[in-house]
Amino acid sequence: MEHDSSRETSVSRPRSLWKRISGPIKIGMLFAIIAALMALVGWIARPTYTSRSLLSLFLAIVISAGTWGLVSWAIAAAAVEVSRDEE
Repeated sequence: MEHDSSRETSVSRPRSLWKRISGPIKIGMLFAIIAALMALVGWIARPTYTSRSLLSLFLAIVISAGTWGLVSWAIAAAAVEVSRDEE
């Protein structure tokens, strides 16, 4: 019985963390994941355009995910601020 309750706690912990994260951060994380996947697909699909090292893959993912995540978070945060100001 105790094993089941600890499993429920471990499953509910990420869900409660996700609920506590604000909307703009969720949007930024979503776009960062999409950008990282696009960089990975581009790195795999076009081997002639990129060097085939783990450093180039790492830099492509960090730069694209960081840029898309930061910009989308900033736009979403600005939209939230504007909607708060209108109320």
